Amino acid sequence: MNNNIPVFKYHPDPFATGVFRELEEPAACPCCGKETDVVYEGPFYCVDEVEHLCPGCIASGAAAEKYDGEFQDSASTDEVDDPARLDELVHRTPGYCGWQQEYWRAHCGDFCAYLGTVGYPELERMGLVDEVRETLLDDWFEEIFTDVTKDGSMVGYLFRCLHCGRHLLHIDCD
Repeated sequence: MNNNIPVFKYHPDPFATGVFRELEEPAACPCCGKETDVVYEGPFYCVDEVEHLCPGCIASGAAAEKYDGEFQDSASTDEVDDPARLDELVHRTPGYCGWQQEYWRAHCGDFCAYLGTVGYPELERMGLVDEVRETLLDDWFEEIFTDVTKDGSMVGYLFRCLHCGRHLLHIDCD
């Protein structure tokens, strides 16, 4: 893949999660005007309809500044210790696509890295069932936990703490 893609600490593999796509023919980024063969296809909350942002304009914060937008709803996150971390998440990190409202998990005072969608069977194969069960946000999630699928009506969104490596889960339904 393209070596010029910035590293996003809170979203380490945006190609695997489907929010970056490689184009067959380069297109102009609407923010910087430069040709890019990689474009963003995830959520971007702003007044304008903005398509084909390049990874560089996301990483630098130029896209969020130019369009007064956010890649993650700042009210739909766990709390963190440093407001600069929230700024990096909402203004300089690619979001992810959820069913209803994306929610970003945090641990050890910082946001976690988003790893992608998972279901209960994937969590079993990875040996993470007990670990993530302890991190569920409420009792309702515990009730539906075994029904979570990777691609169904109840989807799990897997996160990993950047500091201790613990895995956390958010569940969303269609």
